[in-house]
Amino acid sequence: MTTCTWPGTDPMYIAYHDTEWGVPEWDSRALWEKLILDGFQAGLSWITILKKREAFREAFAGFRPEIIAEWGEEDVLRLLANPGIVRHRGKIEGTIKSARAYLKIENDVGFSNWLWAYVDGAPLQNQMQTMADVPGFTPLSTRISKDLKKAGFTFCGPTIVYAFMQATGMVNDHMTGCPCHAKVARMAQRPTV
Repeated sequence: MTTCTWPGTDPMYIAYHDTEWGVPEWDSRALWEKLILDGFQAGLSWITILKKREAFREAFAGFRPEIIAEWGEEDVLRLLANPGIVRHRGKIEGTIKSARAYLKIENDVGFSNWLWAYVDGAPLQNQMQTMADVPGFTPLSTRISKDLKKAGFTFCGPTIVYAFMQATGMVNDHMTGCPCHAKVARMAQRPTV
């Protein structure tokens, strides 16, 4: 069996792979948080962000966009002084801008609905045999990236968007030999409320 090798041997990374990565996320706020964290990852490894995730959640008010959208320069300076997060002015300012963009979409059609419409409401079930088969980006991630930028989001290039799609289960990129592939495939239907 070919399993996903990217988590390596780090217990935190393995747990993330086994329980969270690729699991379809339907909650709008949780989707936004993951998109923002993927933006902070730009130029870094995901394990760096994963290890700082709780500090990010604390620093960014639980990733509540309605709060973050009201922030200004004083908040940017506060965050730039926080050693628990990635201190990058552009990414922090981009988060505030993206919170405002998120609220517009959420109030209009719902952020989750907007994103999941790109895959007709169900995860794409890829059949990756090896890690070499996994693309860095796709035409779809490029299209979503352009639409996010048009809506006012930042740090959401095609590669970041594809990583986001993988993490949130919009695409199932677990290797077909990985036990998680079948588990995630069974979660392909949006829960009814």
